[in-house]
Amino acid sequence: MGNDTGVEQTLVLLKPDAVARGVVGRILTRFEDAMLKIVASKMVWMDAELMRRHYFDLEDRFGPAVYKAMAVFMQSGPVLALVLEGVDAVACTRKLVGPTYPDQAPPGTIRGDFAHMSQAYANARGIAVANLVHASGNTDEAKHEIAVWFAADEIVEYPSAAERFER
Repeated sequence: MGNDTGVEQTLVLLKPDAVARGVVGRILTRFEDAMLKIVASKMVWMDAELMRRHYFDLEDRFGPAVYKAMAVFMQSGPVLALVLEGVDAVACTRKLVGPTYPDQAPPGTIRGDFAHMSQAYANARGIAVANLVHASGNTDEAKHEIAVWFAADEIVEYPSAAERFER
């Protein structure tokens, strides 16, 4: 979908902690309630190659220890990868998800309601922050990440009920 209409796509990963805790459905409901439609989804065990392609700059930005901790976490269980589509989908998704560190995320956000780990707790243990969700940070990042996770023919176009009746 083109940005000229304000409709865009974003990548969301429901991380291994979301899957293991059984909160996938509750998180998906938050996105659908905000009129974001799911146009692609798949459950994947990340391998080292997919980890490197998705988090290609993490090691450069934060160092090898952070990359290793994230790799251990993201490869600890399956991930549900999604492409969401809607008006200002990137910003809307980021608002719903909340800040990166769950202890800083306000109630009403996904991380604020379902997660609790602080950066200090994770750093003291050398582990990744279990924060349930990855959401693309901007439209360019979204385009890159969607291409890492999905082939063009895996993304489905269809009118949502809201789109059919908003004319």
